Amino acid sequence: MSELKYTYDGTKIGEKGKDRMRFELGDVMVADGPRNAYLSDEEIEAMIEAHSPSWLRAKVALVESVLRRFSYEVDTKSGSLQLWMSQRYKAWEAMYNKLKAEADGASSMPNDYGVLGASRPPYFYEGMHDNHGLIGGRRHVPPPR
Repeated sequence: MSELKYTYDGTKIGEKGKDRMRFELGDVMVADGPRNAYLSDEEIEAMIEAHSPSWLRAKVALVESVLRRFSYEVDTKSGSLQLWMSQRYKAWEAMYNKLKAEADGASSMPNDYGVLGASRPPYFYEGMHDNHGLIGGRRHVPPPR
């Protein structure tokens, strides 16, 4: 089994890839590998590929993975040392809930919102129900009594 990699190149956040995902999740402290970083390069790349073309769905899956890891951590107090691990869980849970709601809403929209490289115009648009053929061209005729 090969050793997992933990890399980050801030110059590549303009590209839809591992580095941008790390940036968006705030998982950029990779110097000590698994001691600091939440996700390995392989995990990020696998989720991007598995959920392609939906960047948002890949992001939700990665946040959910981190959230599961944090769910086992408990608050600790030993003398004057206090570690409130539940705060980290709550912060990632809030991010997960926001992204999940956004992804669920995006998947119900017919314009592929949240999909990489979506090129179709929106299905719904302002004024789509306006009847331009009748404006100024016909008088309003009241219905018969």
